[in-house]
Amino acid sequence: MTMRNQAVGAYGERCAVRHLIEAGLRPVARNWRCPAGEIDIIAWDGPVLAFCEVKTRGTGEFGTPAEAVVPAKARRLRGLAARWLAETGTTADEVRFDVIAVRLGDAGAARVEHLKGAF
Repeated sequence: MTMRNQAVGAYGERCAVRHLIEAGLRPVARNWRCPAGEIDIIAWDGPVLAFCEVKTRGTGEFGTPAEAVVPAKARRLRGLAARWLAETGTTADEVRFDVIAVRLGDAGAARVEHLKGAF
């Protein structure tokens, strides 16, 4: 991954966290890593624990941000969520997997779309 891509991704994650907080969610972890991969954001939405994958795109050249979450990525995130729950001892009556799609414009604020229960 290039430094530019890393910077774009980090900016997208900051936009996503700001959006979640403004929407009333309470982030509890960011960029949680283990040998199997990474979860971008974990946040409480009331009693629901949301595991969020953030995808940021500057152009539509490679499709929409949400289209980047392919079935294999969704499977891996489910496994990572189970591992996070086990390692932290966190319990939740309900978990949800969200995609936060961040679109960068030529100028102005990024557009953030929160797809709850995306997979």
